[in-house]
Amino acid sequence: MSNRPDPAGPVPVGPDPRTPTDAREDAPEDTTPAGRPVGHGGIRVDIDEKRAASGPSVLAFVVLLVILAVLVLSVVVFVRGVVSADGGGSAVLILVGSVLFVLGLLAFTTLTIVSPGQTSVRQFFGRYIGTIRRTGLGLVPPLTTGKKISVKVHNFETNELKVNDLDGNPINIAAIVVWQVADTARAVYAVEEYEEFIKTQSEAALRHVATTHPYDEPGPGETSLRGGTDVVSAELATEVAERVALAGLEIVEVRISSLAYAPEIAQAMLQRQQAGAIIDAREQIVEGAVTMVDQALSRLEKEDIVALDDERKAQMVSNLLVVLCSDQRTQPIVNAGSLYS
Repeated sequence: MSNRPDPAGPVPVGPDPRTPTDAREDAPEDTTPAGRPVGHGGIRVDIDEKRAASGPSVLAFVVLLVILAVLVLSVVVFVRGVVSADGGGSAVLILVGSVLFVLGLLAFTTLTIVSPGQTSVRQFFGRYIGTIRRTGLGLVPPLTTGKKISVKVHNFETNELKVNDLDGNPINIAAIVVWQVADTARAVYAVEEYEEFIKTQSEAALRHVATTHPYDEPGPGETSLRGGTDVVSAELATEVAERVALAGLEIVEVRISSLAYAPEIAQAMLQRQQAGAIIDAREQIVEGAVTMVDQALSRLEKEDIVALDDERKAQMVSNLLVVLCSDQRTQPIVNAGSLYS
């Protein structure tokens, strides 16, 4: 049995333990240019946008006039050859007219029109030769084909996803992604459909970011989805940009558009929030009541309005707290006799 390592096995991470002397000299060299985006799984893009050779609009307009003149001339020559004076037609004129007409049609392939906000990705028999970004009528090499790619700013809203937050609570979340094509060559040749690609990657990034934050009540050093929307949106924009960089797409902005608990726990979480609000309100009421009782006792003693022993002070504090902290209006009882029974 061979002791050769399995090529599909795990690849060691870190520097190669071999010394330069025992390293294989026939190992393939990584010729990928530095700075080229690398996608998930080590996918490298081997194409970048470059400018295609194109003539100015004035020259293209002159060529258009010449082509039209050649086509008209070819029709005239062809017709004269067919209806020549000898009645049998002139084969030479017919041939010349046909050749001129074919050349005129071939020359039409050297013209292209690029609208504002659009580009033309040109290829010559399957080979990418460049991108035209200059708008208007342009002159390109003959027999080239082009694909229109919009470089306008696009936006879309992701589907509402049901995910679990950091605490495991199911939530529904959606986001709006604003993007545009930055590298037309990669957008066309690096991925199959770049519009579907960015939608899928945006939803994947949204799902991942949502699982790294709690919906509410963050712990020390944490950011909640509801309270830290700006921070979460920035993280989401960064992750989406990293995922779609290999397709030549640029992320302008990402914003959370919808965020809520899933319906099955929404009622329970609402009760939890209500309970928290009631507790906070009770704490504020009790704090205010204690302050008022303290001020009342201090003023009675300071102005020597009435002298109360500890038992009567305790009874007075109890009565005032009941009045101030009660949810319902209390019914006072007037003591017409002495304070001491």
